[in-house]
Amino acid sequence: MKLRQGIHRIATWFRHATNAVAAAMLAVMFISFLITVLFRYVLNWPAGWASELSTMMWVWLVLFGAAFTLGERDEIRFDIFYSNVPPLARRVMTVLFSFGVVLLFLMSLPAVYDYVTFMKVQSTSYLRVRYDWLYSIYVVFAVAVVIRYLWLGIRAALGHDPMVASEPKSDSNRG
Repeated sequence: MKLRQGIHRIATWFRHATNAVAAAMLAVMFISFLITVLFRYVLNWPAGWASELSTMMWVWLVLFGAAFTLGERDEIRFDIFYSNVPPLARRVMTVLFSFGVVLLFLMSLPAVYDYVTFMKVQSTSYLRVRYDWLYSIYVVFAVAVVIRYLWLGIRAALGHDPMVASEPKSDSNRG
């Protein structure tokens, strides 16, 4: 029981930390957007660096958020058919889909890694951030997707119905 509580504490801390990182990225993106507008339209100064920073934060926010902050229920999907089949069929579909996603991402991972590391030869125009650093978040995203869908597929194979809400309890509901 103590192991389970320890894992739950670590998972809760990780969830809060990733949400904080995503919020910080959103704040940086928003502030750099405001600076871009101020510099370009009010002061009539060039603001390429702020625009570039906003774009970089957007790339990182989308991929980091998809990897670490979005839950399975937050993802957009077309589930008219999926939600209207019996639980056994949903589990089978989840296992097959998860296997397919894991297989595709694992097959693409070596090429993705090679391409991202190759991009060290270029950097952004204003801030001079190397593209391999900028797009390294995609490798992290791909690994996170593999882990997430392995977990979902294994849980479905063991009998967990994917449609049953499995959201973690919020800290206010602990008791």
